[in-house]
Parts: sequence; structure tokens; C-alpha cells
Amino acid sequence: MHDSPTTDVSQLNAEARGLRVIGHTDLNGSGDAMHVNFYDKYAYVGHMGDRSIGTSVVDISDPTNPRVVYQMEKPDGVRTHKVQILGDILLVNQEIYPNAQPDPALPTGFKVFSLEDPTRPRELAYYHMPGHGVHRFKYIEEPYVYMSGSDLGFDRQIFMIFDLSDPANPVEVSRWWLPGMNHGAGEESRWHSGRDVWHHHANIVGDRAYCSWWDGGVVILDIADKSAPKLVKHIILDDLASPPQVSGSVHSVLPIPERNLLIVTEEEIVDDLATQKKYVRVFDISDEQRPRQISILPEPQGDFHTRGGRFGPHNLHEMRAGTYQSVDEVFVTYFSAGVRVYDLSDPFSPRELAYHVPPSPDGKRAIQMNDLIVNSDGLIYATDRHDGGMYIFERTDDWGVR
Repeated sequence: MHDSPTTDVSQLNAEARGLRVIGHTDLNGSGDAMHVNFYDKYAYVGHMGDRSIGTSVVDISDPTNPRVVYQMEKPDGVRTHKVQILGDILLVNQEIYPNAQPDPALPTGFKVFSLEDPTRPRELAYYHMPGHGVHRFKYIEEPYVYMSGSDLGFDRQIFMIFDLSDPANPVEVSRWWLPGMNHGAGEESRWHSGRDVWHHHANIVGDRAYCSWWDGGVVILDIADKSAPKLVKHIILDDLASPPQVSGSVHSVLPIPERNLLIVTEEEIVDDLATQKKYVRVFDISDEQRPRQISILPEPQGDFHTRGGRFGPHNLHEMRAGTYQSVDEVFVTYFSAGVRVYDLSDPFSPRELAYHVPPSPDGKRAIQMNDLIVNSDGLIYATDRHDGGMYIFERTDDWGVR
């Protein structure tokens, strides 16, 4: 497989402070990129599903010259935009497209692959889930996988735990949902009409699962007993957010346990100037039963809402084991405002350390930076959802300069 010609990265660094692009790949012209995980000298990139490619394997041994070495096609009718790797096991989700209707004939759920040959993932298992399928998962400790999965009776995804002791035979361990989600069992919704209440994904620390629940806010679960998750706290942003939050689209929940902080992003889902802004909020959870919002990460200043596409937060670097760790730095993708990095050393007064806004991909109105992960060497791997592909950033001397 031959990757597209190496990008002249000097053309990509015009709008930046503290960061510069050192490597880029358009993923062989399939630049609708999303989630990234690492294994050995390879990055595994999930695609939004705009084309036939579902997952790309990229050699990053030289980060200034990333090379696509293999691409897996996705099944028809689903997108496979999320990846998770632990040991030599790769997980890939299979989910219906946004606004599509569930169809029992669609291959929704997830697949398990072996990376014994990192450049040729070998399928070990496919687990079918009726409904929407898997949106995202967290695989950070053997043998458990935590995912937003689906089943009959539920409109959207719920929290599920699977056992991968035998990767070829995934076994469901347990599930949890907010009361009112299991319409198939006669439960009635307890939230206002127009709310979209479903589990997006969780971050796991010890015996706690910190779960984003879209318009349902944030849920903290006790998972000490994997067979029976228990509710610790349901944080409804309408009650705590300032400015007040009406429809949260809570996307990511990142705990920083060393400092009793919880970082919460709300995904912007509207193009151009939204009627209600989305934020990255900082909560103090030193008392789990009485969380309080203490600050908001500074919103990027500029004409981003007029450039096209979405302007607002999306994903965070979630500090998987083996990647870059920090109790003070928060890395965020901000769609048309690119990649932003913040200093939380004073959580009551966070400040921006660095940013990078790559130019628009050919034929697109604006960059739409989608997801990111920071490798243990501090290099940032970030993706664009509309043809830009994957960008690799390093720090520059003006990092942190006001």
C-alpha cells in the first residue's frame, strides 16, 4: 500500500502558538478520521465512515513521515470510528450512522482482532448487538471492556461491561442504565421531551466509572463488583452548570483523581453560530455527593464560528496508561478552533497554554479537529473529521507564552 505524498508541513503552521505540525497523513485520501490508539510503532485510526475505509494502520516510527501500511474496510451500513487496544488485542466498534434507524439486518456491535501481526489485524470475534450498536468503549485493564452498547428495548446505548478473558468469545458481565431508558420493559422516561438521554462512554479509575450521559448529564458508578454496577451520583448539569445548561450533549468525562477534579466536555453538534454554546467545565468532586462547578476552560477567541462547520469542544486526551500523563494539562479538540491545550494548575482560573488551527482541507470550509491522543513522548496525534486525516504536533518555545 502506498500512502499519499508526504505533506509539506511548513504550510500547516500559520495559525498556532506553542505547537507545530511535524507530520501529517491524509490516510490515502480517506481523511474522515476519528479515534486513535497506539500499538508498538503503529497508530490505529478509526474513520467516520464517509467512505469504505473503516480502520487505518499507520507506521509512526518516524513521526515526521507517518505512512499508511494497511487499511481495513468497514461493513456496509455501519461506521467503525472507534478503536481500543490493550496488549495485542484490538477492538473496533460497529454502529449505525447518526439519524439512521436500527435494522436487525445490520452488523451492529463490535469486533475483536489479534495484533500478532500489527500490520494485518486478524479477526477473532464479532459480537452482535441489536439496535444502534457500540458507540465507544474503554479497554484499559484485562479482562474487562467498558462500553456504550445497545440491546432491544432501549432507544440508545447503555453502560455495559464485557469479559474478554477469551478474546474469541466475549461475554457480557453486566449492564446499567438510567431508570426510564428500558422502554421495552415498560419504563417511562423521567426527563423532559426533546432530551436525548444515552450513555456516550466512560473513563475508569479504580472502582469508579465516570460516565457521560449526553443530555442526561454525568453518572458516577461504583464498579467494585463488576457484575452489579451501582449508582454513586447522577450529576444533572441543569442544576449545577453556570451558565445554565438546558441540553447538555455531555461527551467526555475525565477524572483527575490526584486533584479531585472532573473535566466535562459538551460536544458542539451545530454548524456555525450555535444558539447555546458548549463548554469544557471543571468540577470539584472532593465530595462525590456534592460536586460543584468551579470554572470553565477559556473559549477560543476569533472568528471561528464564521469559518464553517462546528465551533466548540469535542474530545479530550484521556491519559490511557502508556500515554502522556499530567495532572495540570488538558488537551481538547475544538472543531474549527483546532487543538487547544490548557493549564489547570489553578483550577479556579485555567489558562490556555497552546493552540494550533490547521488550514482547511481542500474543498472544505474549515478544519474540524475531531479527536486526539498524546503519546508518552509528548507528541500529539489529532484527527480531522472532514478529509484532513491525522496531524502530529510537537511543542515549541512559545508554549505557555501569553
